[in-house]
Amino acid sequence: MIKVTVAYPNQPGKKFDWDYYTSKHVPMVAQRCKPFGLIGSEVDKGISAPDPKAPAPFVAIAHLYFRTVDGVHEGFKTHGREIMGDIKNYTDIQPTIQISEVVG
Repeated sequence: MIKVTVAYPNQPGKKFDWDYYTSKHVPMVAQRCKPFGLIGSEVDKGISAPDPKAPAPFVAIAHLYFRTVDGVHEGFKTHGREIMGDIKNYTDIQPTIQISEVVG
């Protein structure tokens, strides 16, 4: 299984619209990627660092699970501009994206 991780670092003064993200962006990504082998997704909302008084290192982390890495690449070749172009509608944070193979 392949996992695409999209992490939004928690940066002072940056915005993140959770309502838009969960009600519009996440469903749009799922709809566009499902034909390319998306089998599920999860979204983490940062609460804190290990020190409960410290802010979470990430505002949000999304995990997209695909059958194959080729499916990831084809999906993002086809819809990547639209997906990435929508980011400005909910945040001014530049996400970090990683594609991984789930091994355990």
